[in-house]
Amino acid sequence: MSGTGAGAAAAVTGGGEKGSSTTKTPADFLKSIRGRPVVVKLNSGVDYRGILACLDGYMNIAMEQTEEYVNGQLKNKYGDAFIRGNNVLYISTSKRTLAEGA
Repeated sequence: MSGTGAGAAAAVTGGGEKGSSTTKTPADFLKSIRGRPVVVKLNSGVDYRGILACLDGYMNIAMEQTEEYVNGQLKNKYGDAFIRGNNVLYISTSKRTLAEGA
């Protein structure tokens, strides 16, 4: 059952076009956001916002300048944070920068 989500997402991003050089896989997306501000939502509903330092195939995530949000309110700030992949619901790029109070 491992890997079925990534394959399904890759099929959706392709838009049915075979051989298209513009097809972006989930792995390509994750590589492209390294070093950028992201929001990581956990299964518990807690959000972590910060700079994506690195991640692996299990979705284990290392972040820098991390802020913890519970019910939309800032609860804590961490220099560096490590999130175990099985707790991750999704990773999203931030629409606002951290300086703007994302």
